[in-house]
Amino acid sequence: MRLIATFRFCVLSLLLLPFALNASIVSPLQYTSSQAETVKDVINKLQSRHYREQSVDDQLSQQFLDHYLDTLDPSRMFFYQKDIDGFSKNASNFDDFFKKGNLEPGFDIYHTFRQRLVSRLEGVLELLEDSNVKFNFTEKDSINLDRENATWPNTRAEADDLWYKRLKLSLLNLKLAGKTAEEARTTVQRRYKNQLNRVLQQDSVDVFETMVNALTMLYDPHTNYWSQRTSENFDINMSLSLEGIGAVLQSEDEFTKVVRLVAGGPADKQGQLKAADRIVSVGQGDDGELVDVVGWRLDEVVNLIRGPKNTMVKLEVVPSDSPANTVSKVIRINRGKVKLEDQAAQKAIMELSDGKSIFKVGVIHLPAFYIDFEAYNNRDPNFKSSTQDVFVLLEELRAENVDGVILDLRNNGGGSLHEATRLTDLFIDQGPVVQIRSPDGRINRHSRSHSKARYRGPLIVLVNRLSASASEIFAGAIQDYNRGLIVGSQSFGKGTVQSVTPLLEGKLKITESKFYRVSGDSTQHRGVVPDISLPLLIDNEEVGESSYDNALPWDQIHAVPHASYFDFSSLIPALTKEHEKRVSHDPDFRFILDQIDIMKENKLNKVVSLNEKDRIADKERLETQAMDIDNKRRIAKNLAPYKNLVEFRNSEKEFEEDEKKKASSSEHNKIDVDGDTLLIEAGNILVDLIRLTPTTSTQQAATF
Repeated sequence: MRLIATFRFCVLSLLLLPFALNASIVSPLQYTSSQAETVKDVINKLQSRHYREQSVDDQLSQQFLDHYLDTLDPSRMFFYQKDIDGFSKNASNFDDFFKKGNLEPGFDIYHTFRQRLVSRLEGVLELLEDSNVKFNFTEKDSINLDRENATWPNTRAEADDLWYKRLKLSLLNLKLAGKTAEEARTTVQRRYKNQLNRVLQQDSVDVFETMVNALTMLYDPHTNYWSQRTSENFDINMSLSLEGIGAVLQSEDEFTKVVRLVAGGPADKQGQLKAADRIVSVGQGDDGELVDVVGWRLDEVVNLIRGPKNTMVKLEVVPSDSPANTVSKVIRINRGKVKLEDQAAQKAIMELSDGKSIFKVGVIHLPAFYIDFEAYNNRDPNFKSSTQDVFVLLEELRAENVDGVILDLRNNGGGSLHEATRLTDLFIDQGPVVQIRSPDGRINRHSRSHSKARYRGPLIVLVNRLSASASEIFAGAIQDYNRGLIVGSQSFGKGTVQSVTPLLEGKLKITESKFYRVSGDSTQHRGVVPDISLPLLIDNEEVGESSYDNALPWDQIHAVPHASYFDFSSLIPALTKEHEKRVSHDPDFRFILDQIDIMKENKLNKVVSLNEKDRIADKERLETQAMDIDNKRRIAKNLAPYKNLVEFRNSEKEFEEDEKKKASSSEHNKIDVDGDTLLIEAGNILVDLIRLTPTTSTQQAATF
């Protein structure tokens, strides 16, 4: 123990040395008169146009300081407590500073941060460049990654100890990913060099954008300031979505996080990238070097990911279900362009039995609410849209005499509000679909169903946490009209509308209105709560509107008169009972629940060992857990269990290869009915609904 303690002391001493002697002199960045006027304009627009009525006062000032500091130093590893104490002297004054266009106190905070950051990076780089310093991964040491509510270090020695552990964690993670000790050292060294160069190249625009966004996001997470540089790249995510890999990204702390995948896009087809994954490195081509992007700005990461179609990009990601975010994997995606036909609705038919009769259940998978606006505006009668396609599929299912229909909106991130309204029109008679409320209290109810329903049969709408926006408007209307059952997991909860307004310098994207269902319930924050719940391998605390700080709350306005087609209230308890009885004996369903239990268990573990043997043992323990629950499923299905971890790992690799082949084939858009446990259970619920519905209602419902 004495040798380990001595080594730790030597390392910390080396960390301390560069801060005192060799730290670069960082000149303060100065704000401009244009930025001073712009912040005053931002304050005025937030007060006059934002949906949330929030005073710019001392309370908001304190919230701004807290959010600004968390934005700059989310892990609390750069600032010292004495810095925070000094900043807090102005805690109640930032509202007055902004109203007067005084940005100096905010720039002073950023200057302190830059000084701390540059000194720290230079010290770590000097440590990594010293070949005499060796890192010991045999000692019993650990790091707590949950520092969101931790205190800032009081002394430099405390901060050095945090950084020593963080450095060891980075090196150990790379070693466990297959790199040698020297390769790991070189990679981390390159990471910090890149970060240092980027920090030294910052200008007042970077500071101003960071500071103003710390203010705007106190109103809600979708209200953002864009500098001229960012606004010139206005469609940065949309461009990436439609012409890159098909992913919507956002910055979270020092990482680039996947918000959602665009249906039919390259990443969606490839199948490995998931919502809430964090991108840590980007490489070009199959053999290109991975460039570490931790700490990069979002637009810079996007520029690396974007590229010509039919070229490959490699993403090193930390999966959302990785224990303590320590295990990464590399995903290869061929760039392409998302086309309307790639998002087209698809149909399938399932044959299910209740033990006495066979039922034909039609399934329509709708990945997005799409429309060819150009053809629509040109009055082309054959313009392509989600509603047109679903109508054709419904007609085809009618011709095949299905007993009921499942409309699958899982992972449907939304799209055209116009299409959400038109699609609802296929299932209900004339009536309102959604209410839109502005900050002054005016309510727009122009989004209406205008014709008679084209399908009146039994209906289930299948949703999950990634069903958002237009999907929630449609599902909410179907639920409010009692036209069909909503099955699945609670939806995303995106129920706000934004507009972009120019400023003297840059632009402001501001939340100006809110969606409400015909029942008066908002879709914001809460989303659509299903009538019968199904499990999902997505953490609600990581994905969804409620996972964002300062998201607008759920609330209600007056309901608008609307029809009610069926009375499901008396049926739902019986349907739920049948569902629970069935899934309690379903090996595939139990397998999903076992996976969720493991995910929740791993999420609780915020402390990560820095001992290599312990980490290898942890990895094997997790793999053994995964093998055990899979073996339980296999035995229940009369399949041979895996004999050992080698056999299990080989099977996992074979599965990934099969998924890649499916993604690259022409079959990628077809519905995999047989392998979709949740879809099959939704079908069984629909069969129960048909079976338990009174005969007169069934006869009425079954007509098209």
